[in-house]
Amino acid sequence: MRAFAPTSVVAPPFRPRASPYWSTLARASAGWADRHGLTADPQHAARLRRANAAELAARAAPDADIDRVQLLSDLITWLFALDDRCDEDGLGTDPGRVAPVISQLMRTLDGPGATPQTDPGEVAERSPLTLTLADLCRRIRRLGRPGVLLRFTASLHQYLFALLWEAGNRQQGRVPAVAEYIQMRRHAGAVLPSFALTDLAESGLPHSRHRVDPRLARLNTVAADLVCWCNDLFSYGKEHGQDPHNLVTVIAHETGHCPAAALAAAAERFNNGLALFLRLQAEVLTDAPPPVARLVATRRNWIRGTYDWSVNSSRYQ
Repeated sequence: MRAFAPTSVVAPPFRPRASPYWSTLARASAGWADRHGLTADPQHAARLRRANAAELAARAAPDADIDRVQLLSDLITWLFALDDRCDEDGLGTDPGRVAPVISQLMRTLDGPGATPQTDPGEVAERSPLTLTLADLCRRIRRLGRPGVLLRFTASLHQYLFALLWEAGNRQQGRVPAVAEYIQMRRHAGAVLPSFALTDLAESGLPHSRHRVDPRLARLNTVAADLVCWCNDLFSYGKEHGQDPHNLVTVIAHETGHCPAAALAAAAERFNNGLALFLRLQAEVLTDAPPPVARLVATRRNWIRGTYDWSVNSSRYQ
């Protein structure tokens, strides 16, 4: 798959960039995961090392202060840990198994950043995934940007719902339709909460009146789709025949295409999406104030950063 994607997908025409704090981020995120128990299992620890969340964070927010990028690196580490539990360890194959995990995580999100009012026994039962999510919410809350915290928690709720959707599909042996998959994939990929923390890492956030502008909202959605589709193209070699949640797989199922033709169709969809992003970017930047221009730049960084991280990553081997 690593040989296929670079030759069939148009490389995003944005300059590759990365934070100079890359190695520092990696060490700090590894220590954070260790302290909170995410890597107590040696197999889990090895998977997180291969994923290299810090590289992706460094590419997504190359200009931000290290403490803000650290939040993003830790979030991506957390997302990879939960994703691995669902996809590699079988948690995401049964809604009945994943539902209690989701319930506990949602309880954390319902009181974001606040100290939970629980008895000692309940605190002791909180999983490392729950404890690390609570830590992320507390750190965001301390930065004093309640709007970002609300965007973050709302998009994570959508992500958790999408995990339940995926588990139901796996249990039923169901391959979703292409349109349904595209709609749900941008939530299952957890790109939107990652965007929220990337925006927080940058100085100056757009006002909500800019965020609801149809052109900017559309650009944001297209950027999220491109990040997810790039991931699907690079991971197809590993996921083929194992998981229905891949753009190539759903195209093949709906159209009857052979794998090679479905790969080509998925690559074409990515390339067309990239062309659409460039057109939307030109429209938005025509009269954009500086905060909106910075937001557009972060989306460019995410698209290019995901591509470069995917080329280098051993996560899909």
